[in-house]
Amino acid sequence: MMTNEWIDRLRALRVMPVIQIENAADAVPLAKVLVENGLPAAEITFRTAAAAESIRLIRAAYPQIVLCAGTVLTIEQVDAAIAAGADFVISPGFNPSTVTYCLENNIKMIPGVNNPSLVEQALELGVSALKFFPAEASGGINMLKSLVGPYSQIQLMPTGGVTPLNLGEYLAIPQVIACGGTWIAPTSAIANHEWDLIAGNVREVRAMIDQIGA
Repeated sequence: MMTNEWIDRLRALRVMPVIQIENAADAVPLAKVLVENGLPAAEITFRTAAAAESIRLIRAAYPQIVLCAGTVLTIEQVDAAIAAGADFVISPGFNPSTVTYCLENNIKMIPGVNNPSLVEQALELGVSALKFFPAEASGGINMLKSLVGPYSQIQLMPTGGVTPLNLGEYLAIPQVIACGGTWIAPTSAIANHEWDLIAGNVREVRAMIDQIGA
């Protein structure tokens, strides 16, 4: 189950870098950039074969980082992510089997929703921390505001189409604990070791967060 302390860590971050790593050797240098520039967190997506090893390497190098696994679709991926050292897992959709498995095994999970029916399925299982995905394609700010009307108890992490241009609008909604930042560390920039570019993106996000406030 979610704990207040865990949610508080996410809310303090405000932005979670969403990262796809093709080569696990790039994981630690990337984590170094994130930590040293003020955003000690990473969601490593299970879209590549390097995901679990990347999580393991980052956890060993930076034990303090808030580290999660994204795009987790199966129970096997849940197990691989937790064994590698992920603090929690995130899925793009709502799979009752995977969610139930996580609940039964005390594994923290943020499943994806984008409509009232999925929110109610989550609440029925006792899950209130949810990923709003794909955020912009699902109606963006207006849809999210509509959802938190009848479901004021949910806590959301919008991801998908969130950018520096609309970040402030999302974070202004009280139920939004953090936003997924897919623009911070592009896959191509990681592969080409463009660490200065990524560092600049991180500092920009950090400055925005500081300006917006908690």
